[in-house]
Amino acid sequence: MGETERGLIKKGILGMGYWVQGFRCFPWLAVNFFLKDGLNVDPSTLQILQNSANFPMVAKPLYGVVSDAVYVYGQHRLPYIAFGAILQALSWVAIATLSSSSISISTMTFYLLLSNLGASVAEVANDAIVAEISKQHTSLKKEKSSSSGELQSFVWMASSLGGVMGNLIGGVAIELFGARAMFLAFAALLTIQFLLTVLVDERSLNLPKNQTVGRIKEQFAKLASALSKPEIAYSIGWFVASYAMVPVLTGTMFFYQTQALGIDSSVLGISKVFGQVGMLLWSVVYDKSLKSASPRKVITAIQATTAVFIISDVLFVNKFYQQMGIPDSLYVIVFSGLLEVLFFFKILPFSVLIAQLCPPGCEGSLMAFVMSAIALAMIIGGYLGVALASSVGVTGTNFSGLSHGLLIQVACTVIPLFWSSWIPDHIKPAVSKKKD
Repeated sequence: MGETERGLIKKGILGMGYWVQGFRCFPWLAVNFFLKDGLNVDPSTLQILQNSANFPMVAKPLYGVVSDAVYVYGQHRLPYIAFGAILQALSWVAIATLSSSSISISTMTFYLLLSNLGASVAEVANDAIVAEISKQHTSLKKEKSSSSGELQSFVWMASSLGGVMGNLIGGVAIELFGARAMFLAFAALLTIQFLLTVLVDERSLNLPKNQTVGRIKEQFAKLASALSKPEIAYSIGWFVASYAMVPVLTGTMFFYQTQALGIDSSVLGISKVFGQVGMLLWSVVYDKSLKSASPRKVITAIQATTAVFIISDVLFVNKFYQQMGIPDSLYVIVFSGLLEVLFFFKILPFSVLIAQLCPPGCEGSLMAFVMSAIALAMIIGGYLGVALASSVGVTGTNFSGLSHGLLIQVACTVIPLFWSSWIPDHIKPAVSKKKD
């Protein structure tokens, strides 16, 4: 098999995987309506359930170590993607076929956790393949500045495209077909991904062989060794803190927009699509212009821009834009849509940075550790957001303290900029030691 064919297979597998990952917003949109209309949950219960369902993401290092060290029929990436896809499919089928008498918060939570477990396993394997191939290309081409972010940008675009389509189709499907049909449709898509994955031989991807097959203890030691490197430890520490210490108020803003301002649900759907398109354009801009720039400058610039957008939300809540004649719906579509995804913009340059710093042989476990740390940080940020909204007196009908909460959010977003020196100013890729 030639390099062209291998390249097409790699991009096909990864493109499908990341597109499905982005398309997960499709069933989750239905989950919100299913819980609200079927179980009549209150806003705080809905937000807590949404954050709690992400706990399987926190165990990603374990999945990464297993996929690095344990081969299944001579393969250690594609079998895990297939397992994750079929586990998700079974979970969504189970939710779709629940009888009305058996629907409860506990059963929904169980199946959502199971679905996110499958998604986590598949994401770990996909991230590991990206890290391995990126490092391999950098080594072969010796073009660190120009090729290191190419594959990351491609999969980012695939994920963003999936998000755009998921939000566009989901807004219509929920009205025409209902939540259960959406669950079954997504399960069918996951089944297709499973079948395509099991039909591909991993050897066609030409991935580097891991020398620690079956040695999970040794793999944990390699992960610990990688995390002990200052440039990796400090980078991850800063990145995780930049999420964990910022209270997320997206749920509160959702209720403000719908309850206080009466924004139509279709406008909110367009807002999410606008944000996903923004992510897609960001991947193109990064690939074309910024992948050779200083990681520290790119990441901190995104952090500062996020703070500016939150300040804009303060002005929005205080009716500043309304007094200027700008419709609330227009602001929600453009600024709220972008702010919702700005929090994720810095993941792309950071993943490029970590892929280059990662020592050979633990790509899966290290990238999994990073993504699980980010997931945990986001969960903490979500819980802090609930606490902040309560402390400033914001409820489902009273939003008088919302501007104060947003100002606190701005301060928490700015604080990490004071120790941005923890992020390397230049990428120094890890290389394996050779004997003289």
